[in-house]
Amino acid sequence: MKKTIILCAICLLAVVTTKAETEIEKEIKKLILDDNAYIAKNLKHKAGAISKKGSLEFWSSGGLLMSMSHDTVIEYDDFNLHPKHIKVIEINATTAVAMYYAEGNVQAKGAENNANYLTRAMQVYVKEGGTWKIRAAHWSPITGGKGTTETASNQ
Repeated sequence: MKKTIILCAICLLAVVTTKAETEIEKEIKKLILDDNAYIAKNLKHKAGAISKKGSLEFWSSGGLLMSMSHDTVIEYDDFNLHPKHIKVIEINATTAVAMYYAEGNVQAKGAENNANYLTRAMQVYVKEGGTWKIRAAHWSPITGGKGTTETASNQ
């Protein structure tokens, strides 16, 4: 009987201390996965994924800070990336930060193929007109992986 009570208490404690995902966390995770699937299918980013104020970004190529405009669309010859272990920090109702890993192969239009793309990503999202948009991003290669080769936008 004592063992049953202790086991029930441990299970109850585990349920109480487990934090459920918020709606914002679910929305951002879904957005990342949906955007990734869109790019894989269409070989380009969705138009309007970036904030109307633009996005400041450090790319995995190790280049300088990039300023991306709202209408930036990057195209690919090949894209087969997989976001993994997505974690979202909800800042408030209109701001969230996502951190995750991306791995696979990617080849921007006219660039060399990267069959060993393995990077950490951090993206800041803001809600504009009811839709989440990218406001800032930082991509950095993981040891053993390789970032992109692009150091500038073609916009």
